[in-house]
Amino acid sequence: MLAPVLLGLLIFVLLLVDLRVFARGREATFRESVAWSVGWLALSVAVTAVVWALQDGTGSANYLTVYFIERSLSLDNLFVFLLLFAYFAVPINDRARLLFWGIVLALALRAVAIVAGVALLEHFSWAIYVLGALLLLLSYRMLRGLVGEVDPEANLLVRLVRRVYPVTSGPRAGRWFVHEGGRRHATPIFLCLVAFVFADIAFAVDSIPAAFGITRDPLTVWMGNAFALLGMRALFALVEGLARRFRYLDQTIAIVLAFVAAKLLLADLVHLGPIASLAGVALLLAGGIAISLAADSRAMVTRTARPEG
Repeated sequence: MLAPVLLGLLIFVLLLVDLRVFARGREATFRESVAWSVGWLALSVAVTAVVWALQDGTGSANYLTVYFIERSLSLDNLFVFLLLFAYFAVPINDRARLLFWGIVLALALRAVAIVAGVALLEHFSWAIYVLGALLLLLSYRMLRGLVGEVDPEANLLVRLVRRVYPVTSGPRAGRWFVHEGGRRHATPIFLCLVAFVFADIAFAVDSIPAAFGITRDPLTVWMGNAFALLGMRALFALVEGLARRFRYLDQTIAIVLAFVAAKLLLADLVHLGPIASLAGVALLLAGGIAISLAADSRAMVTRTARPEG
C-alpha cells in the first residue's frame, strides 16, 4: 500500500515543479519546450531502473512498453486539449494551472478505472477478448480518420454545468467560480476543466485497454499513464510541428493498437513476453516515424525541384 502512495506523491510533486518552474505565466519558447520534453522523457525512461530494482526485468519492460504506448496516444490527444483551450478562450497565464488540475483529476479517475478493470479481468477472464475487440475497432476508426472530432457543446458534463450555473462571458482572472448579481456563476475556465476531465474519460477507453494488453499489474499501468502525462505543457509547443513532420502519426498509433489487440485476442495461442512486446511497439513506432520523415523529405525535394511559374 505504501508504494502507490509514495508514487502518487512523487507525481504530484513533479507536476508542481512543472507548474511553478516551466514557462511560468507566459508562453513557452520552442527551444525550452524541446529541452523540457527531452528532460521528462529521460526521467520517465530512467524510472525503468527503479522498477528493475524493485521488481525484475519483466516488470521494467512492461512499464516501458506501457509508457511508450500511453505517450504516443497522448500526442494525438493534445490536439483535443488545444482545441478546448481555443474554444473556451483560456488565457496563456491560466493554462498551466488548468492543465495541472486536469492531469491530477485525470490520474485519479484512471486509478479508479485501472483497479476496476483489473478486478473485472480477474472475475471475468472473457472480458479480455472484449477489450481486444474494442482496440481493433478503435484501430480501424483511427485508420479511417473517424476519431478526434470534438464538439465541446456536445460534452455531457459541460451541458450539465450550464444547467446548474450561469456562465460568465470572460475568464474572470482565472477563477473557476464568481458571484455576480447575487448568484454564483461558473467561468469558461471551469467549463474547460470539466471538458478536459470528460475528454480524458473518453481517452481512457483506448489507453487503459491497450495497457492491459501488456500487463495487468495496476501499479505498472498507472505508473506508465502518470509518467506519460508529465510534461504535457512542454509538448503543447511541439505537437503542431510533430504533426507536420510525422504525417502518419495517427496511422502508426492505430497499428500499435492493432498489435496490442492481436496480443490480447491470440494470448491462448501465441505467448508474447514483455521484451518481445516492448520490441514490437518500439519497432512500430520507429517505423512510423521513419516513414513519415521519408515522406516529408520526398515532398520537400518535389517542391524544390518543381519549376517556378
